[in-house]
Amino acid sequence: MKRRDKSPRRLPGDPTAAQEVERALRVDHAGEYGAVRIYAGQLAVLGRGRVADTVRHMADQEQRHLAAFQTLLVERGVRPTVLAPVWSAAGFALGAATALLGPKAAMACTEAVEEVIDGHYRGQVERLAEAEPALCATLERFRGEEIEHRDIARAEGAREAPGYPVLTGAVRTATRLAIWLSERI
Repeated sequence: MKRRDKSPRRLPGDPTAAQEVERALRVDHAGEYGAVRIYAGQLAVLGRGRVADTVRHMADQEQRHLAAFQTLLVERGVRPTVLAPVWSAAGFALGAATALLGPKAAMACTEAVEEVIDGHYRGQVERLAEAEPALCATLERFRGEEIEHRDIARAEGAREAPGYPVLTGAVRTATRLAIWLSERI
């Protein structure tokens, strides 16, 4: 018998729709928390000046994203990741370390993180669009701001950072790992 439903078949072990939403909220909250901590680390090193003002602008947007996900976690009764203390320390350390390499390295970090987040949010919207249109509208709005951060980082010379390919490759890999872990733990 031919299957008429064109939606992907759910396999044993695949998350249910409710679990998919919980994972999305948990990982997005963790990601925004990590982003706030990365920018805090960068600002601790960069101090004042034009680049610090740019970082502060992006940090303010991330703080608003974090507040929105905090509200959604509470409203929907979803627990945050237990890895938050790790993301706090790791995010701050990543931000400070890249800023110690210079403003362009801090921007390379931002570019790499935001490239991964762009794809991450896009994938969530594709999976959740039918069941969660309001959440997807929020994700699309935040995704637009993350893309803006990536573009700002590029305009600030991210690609001129010392060791750019290695640095951004490591940051992308770490970001993907943090996403994977935060969805599950």
